[in-house]
Amino acid sequence: MNQIPHIPVLYDEVVKTFNHIDDGYIIDCTLGYGGHTNGILENNKNIKMICNDQDDEALIFSKDRLSKHGDRIIFNKGNFKDIISLTVDKKITGLLADIGVSSLQLDKDDRGFGFHSDVLDMRMDKTNKLSAYEVVNTYSINQLEYILKEYGEVAEYKKVASLIIKNRPFNSAKELSLMLEKNMHRGKLHPATLPFQAIRIEVNHELDVLEDLFKALEMANIKGCTVAIISFHSLEDRIVKNYFKKWSQKCICPQNVFRCECGNNNQKGKIITKKPIIPTNDEIKKNPRSRSSKMRVFKFD
Repeated sequence: MNQIPHIPVLYDEVVKTFNHIDDGYIIDCTLGYGGHTNGILENNKNIKMICNDQDDEALIFSKDRLSKHGDRIIFNKGNFKDIISLTVDKKITGLLADIGVSSLQLDKDDRGFGFHSDVLDMRMDKTNKLSAYEVVNTYSINQLEYILKEYGEVAEYKKVASLIIKNRPFNSAKELSLMLEKNMHRGKLHPATLPFQAIRIEVNHELDVLEDLFKALEMANIKGCTVAIISFHSLEDRIVKNYFKKWSQKCICPQNVFRCECGNNNQKGKIITKKPIIPTNDEIKKNPRSRSSKMRVFKFD
């Protein structure tokens, strides 16, 4: 556990996003191996951080790695959708959420995220009851079609669902990925990429959790707080983009209203990133997993 096995995506860009903050607490919703948190703490000497993760392994590793920062960090185990309600007594000046699957989860075969894993799990929090095994082996064809279409945007979702039904039970991610590789056309992506994404999102309720975080932020309306969200696929990015757009609008009247009746003063803040920040070619070469990452930033007034 002494070797740091993870390169945080958009590291320089994240540190730069928060470099203007000189007091209060910055929340790291998805601590992982602590790379972003370490960079922020080293760059912002007067701030403290609240570091959250639902993965016990990540917390154990990062508590050791970040021990040099002493009492500047409060650690919390839990789903990031709940973190706002737990920090109401703190002055929150920033929030970061890197909502991709961590390298810890992808690289460890016993977590069941990777194509070659000998288990079929995909739980970010191993205490949760629902795993990929139950989704793959017990869901009806209609349920499978729904998640493949809605969460994986799988073009041939009906065919994939049918293949799963006909070939189950599956006891490992390896079995599932090999079946898909054998029966599906291979384009730029491995045939299992999008189906695995869909199953993982279902297991961890990822889109619902992200929505819950935004609803909590909307209710809290934390004055002056800088919010940075890193997403890795279009479904997540769409949620982030839509909330930031909503929060930046002065008028919230229905489009069919002839004249503004809402007061035209509903703007909660401003979008800092007109376009999402994406990794440089150099970063992608060093860390291919960063290639699909996008960061959007909003600041509450």
